Order: sequence, then C-alpha cells, then structure tokens
Amino acid sequence: MRDPDCPLCGRPIPPEARQSLHHLVPKLKGGKGGPVVLLHHICHLEIHATLTEAELATQYDTVEKLRAHPRLAKFIAWVAKRPPGFHSKVPGRRRKR
Repeated sequence: MRDPDCPLCGRPIPPEARQSLHHLVPKLKGGKGGPVVLLHHICHLEIHATLTEAELATQYDTVEKLRAHPRLAKFIAWVAKRPPGFHSKVPGRRRKR
C-alpha cells in the first residue's frame, strides 16, 4: 500500500515522518468537526507561521488557496527537494502579528 501524499507539498508521508492534521477552517473560527487534511508536520507549521487563524478561516480555507499563497508556494518549491521524512525548524521569519 502506498503512503498518503501531503496535499500541500505533494510528497508522500511515510509512517515514520512527523505528521499532523490541519483543520481547513481553524477550530477557534468555527471549524470544529469540519474538514481536516493530513500534512507533513513541517508543512503544517509553515501554514501557521505564515497565516493568522482569521486569514485561514476567511481566505485560505482550501488546499488550493493555501498552495496559491506566495510564501507557501515558495516553501513548497523548497521542501519539494527534500526527502519525504524531512523535518527541520520552519525556515524564514514568522508572520508579523
């Protein structure tokens, strides 16, 4: 059986890779019980380092919208060159609060 693919970066998620579920609409913004996607943990961290909960709820509530965000698109191009189990601290600066 094939490993599931990360919907953000497109790389396989092997069982030994750090992984997490991402609520497409944050739980605090009405997304409790809503759709979730399985991501590499590094991809999940980058989403939350880039976007606020409000932005996720109102503007980036699908994988397609997340992939189109300029910073996330740059991250995806960078992480696509790494092996499927790769994990490190999130590169770049966190978003301004």
